[in-house]
Amino acid sequence: MLGKEISPVLLLLVGLTACSSPATHTAYVTLPTDNAVAAYRINNSSAAFTTIVGSPYLTGASPAAIVVHPSGKYAYVANRIDNTISLFRIDSLIGSLSEIMPRTPTALDPVAMVMNSGGNLLFVTNQVSSSISVYSINSGSGALSLVGGTPVSLPPNPVSLAVTPSGKFLYVVNSNLGLVFGFSVTGSGSLQPISGSPFASGAGAFAVAVDPGEKFVYVANSSANTVSILAISSSGALSPVSGSPFAAGTAPVSVAVSTNGQYLYIANASSNNITEYSIDATTGFATAILGSPVGAGTAPLFLVPDPNGNFIYVISQSAKTVTAYSITSGTGALATSVESATTAAAAGGMFVSKQ
Repeated sequence: MLGKEISPVLLLLVGLTACSSPATHTAYVTLPTDNAVAAYRINNSSAAFTTIVGSPYLTGASPAAIVVHPSGKYAYVANRIDNTISLFRIDSLIGSLSEIMPRTPTALDPVAMVMNSGGNLLFVTNQVSSSISVYSINSGSGALSLVGGTPVSLPPNPVSLAVTPSGKFLYVVNSNLGLVFGFSVTGSGSLQPISGSPFASGAGAFAVAVDPGEKFVYVANSSANTVSILAISSSGALSPVSGSPFAAGTAPVSVAVSTNGQYLYIANASSNNITEYSIDATTGFATAILGSPVGAGTAPLFLVPDPNGNFIYVISQSAKTVTAYSITSGTGALATSVESATTAAAAGGMFVSKQ
């Protein structure tokens, strides 16, 4: 920008964002048909959305999953058609993105990603290749390196995955078989099948989540219209809790757990609502929250928990919206916030960061 006058409006926007940053956090939404990522700042209390200067940012072809490094320095985007992962540097002041080339090649159709809490390993589901890849992350540059022994082959159509908070176990859902494949994760990132894996879930198993206490795995079974709750043993093996599977709405496609682990939410794409449960911390038994299910507009496809524990963000692809639902303290019931953002195109994935 040497030799050019900086717009006072831009300075004002940057200044306002910087001043408000302690009371806000960032969110990034992939836009597959636009080959881009939209970026927002969200108020911690009101959930008001503000578009970050420069958004949306170009990615590879058909971006799907996005994850942000725990340091807040880097974001990673899986590009399904390119078969690549884009690495972005995140501006520490305003949260804007700038891509670091070259992109990292993947196996065919990287559709889902998760990162361990230590920020040194990235796990990727390759749907067409029917495999799981693991990448080590350079702490200085954010660059990815494929871990030896991966990709690991799986039966056709792995669709989603989740890693436990400790990083010890990885769970991958197979929609065709209604199964959960479990792996123990070594320090280097190599994967070893857990004894007894795969574990039964339900017809059309589609989405998976792990609670913050690393006690339970939750699986949305889209064809069975249920959610399975599976207890995690010390070895990582899974077993259904009493009462599992539990009822959901029609075509459940996403699950989210509150940050305190007390509440479970299931997005039902065809019944246009969200099923709400409170979870017994010891047994994992699910009890419907009074007023459940709550309406969720048109075809809710993704649920993303707020890292501060105040909201659940609901993505509707058909309506092209991201809406904040506040979590009622003490009951876990969801209430639609007046705050939402309209995306330029249907969303493919979302990540909400603390920063």
